[in-house]
Amino acid sequence: MYPELFTIPGTGYTISTFGVMMASGFLVGYWITRMRMVEENLDPETAPNILIWIMLGGVFGSKLYFAIDVSLREGYPFFDLLFARAGITWYGGLMGGALAGVLACYYYGVNIRGFANSVAPGLAVGQALGRVGCFLVGDDYGRVTDVPWAVSFPEGAPPTLELVHPTQLYEVAWLLPVAAFLWWRRKKSPFLLGEYLALNGAGRIVIENWRVNQEVALGLTEPQWIGLGLIVTGLGLWFHYRQKNAASAAA
Repeated sequence: MYPELFTIPGTGYTISTFGVMMASGFLVGYWITRMRMVEENLDPETAPNILIWIMLGGVFGSKLYFAIDVSLREGYPFFDLLFARAGITWYGGLMGGALAGVLACYYYGVNIRGFANSVAPGLAVGQALGRVGCFLVGDDYGRVTDVPWAVSFPEGAPPTLELVHPTQLYEVAWLLPVAAFLWWRRKKSPFLLGEYLALNGAGRIVIENWRVNQEVALGLTEPQWIGLGLIVTGLGLWFHYRQKNAASAAA
């Protein structure tokens, strides 16, 4: 694996492959979102500002979720975890980014539903690129296995010399077709972000079967419960907006 690309001369600061892939995901997501905003008759010039809000809210939400979760489960000091360099959690990032996105849309006068429909395909692509970053640094891998495509992460987080499921790549293999599906559905769906949430949750529930998280209730892990929540939320929003469209058409 390639956890570090290079060190900036004279600083000792390393550029990680995860950081580069996260930045790449943000830029590709911005490009897709900008194109979609034009299709949704929204001002594409607001895209950078709103996405910066989302990025900052996502980072803060991600770190906050990580700090709360690990401090409660393992007893590490909360603020040490909050300001640690590690600890980027996708679900915390989703919650923080969603809240920041809503606030940014209000601030810049952008229709929230239209922006949500615009950002969904880019979210799937950006998340896939982020998971490539996880693979390159050896984070979020799965259970020990003997499948032919198993890998080891001797410099991973945590390191392992055993062969494990590359579950990061399983997510990439799920998210890229999801992104293509969302792009195909972009002018047909009553609420495209709802479809993204539901499909994301479904993928996580399945892929969790090859990961190492402990069950918390009814035979499901914490990410699987969150995945169920995403499915319910996504489908609930989807049906809400479909009914709203039907009511508007009948009026």
